[in-house]
Amino acid sequence: MTSAGGDRQAWIADDEPSAFELVNTEGRGRAILVCDHASPVIPRRLGSLGLSPEDRFRHVAWDIGAAEVARRLSGILDAPLALPGYSRLVVDCNRPLHEPDAFTTRSEDVAVTGNLSITDKEKAERAEAFFWPYHDALHRLVEARTAGDGVPVMVSVHSFTPVYHGEPRPWHIGVHYRWDNRGAEHALRLLREDGGLTVGDNEPYPLALDEDYTVPVHAERRGMPYVLFEIRQDLIESEAGADAWAERLGELLGALLTEANLHRYGPAATDVRERRFK
Repeated sequence: MTSAGGDRQAWIADDEPSAFELVNTEGRGRAILVCDHASPVIPRRLGSLGLSPEDRFRHVAWDIGAAEVARRLSGILDAPLALPGYSRLVVDCNRPLHEPDAFTTRSEDVAVTGNLSITDKEKAERAEAFFWPYHDALHRLVEARTAGDGVPVMVSVHSFTPVYHGEPRPWHIGVHYRWDNRGAEHALRLLREDGGLTVGDNEPYPLALDEDYTVPVHAERRGMPYVLFEIRQDLIESEAGADAWAERLGELLGALLTEANLHRYGPAATDVRERRFK
């Protein structure tokens, strides 16, 4: 098999974005920010994956507005941030690689025809080029942060569409959790203090092992506290919207990070396995 470095070089040209980006790695805040669906970029080698120019920049390819909110939060909280450099349609960095959606052939109402005939060999090569570099870098970042005296808190930022398969979604923001609800409980309470918000409790998506990889592997497996936000994309697709929601969440997280029960590790998730990370 070609080495990981060779696979990456074959898939990503010198003038294309890196497989991942780390921002503010020296930040002194307790949060570790992640944004798994930050980019709509598809490497030239894959062309358009069969998508129209319009579809390539719809939610099917990335979480619109999420990266802008996460970058602003990195500054507000003085926190490190990890982002993949490529679209979830190349490989979904928030899916276990054995799940079909990791290399999806349909995203919402759009056929991803470039993935229809993908071989196991190509899946492995894409994982080596795009998925593992991001997660290896995040693992090193989390390892460094958990080696100190303090307890970091993972904050994951996503966005969702206002309408899904014809069904309106009423929530302005969703708060998501699975094994450990400490961070979510505080976030839900603080968000609901604003009577003008409709807040989802594990809505519009529950956090689940077949649908999520980053939080289970990098936080739950360690017993590290976390919170995952899903923000409705029409609220953050503009610069002004991203600014407003980053300020809102920055204030909320500033309060959340002072909570006493988030200054200790909880029980490590016993149902999360990842042989790559010990």
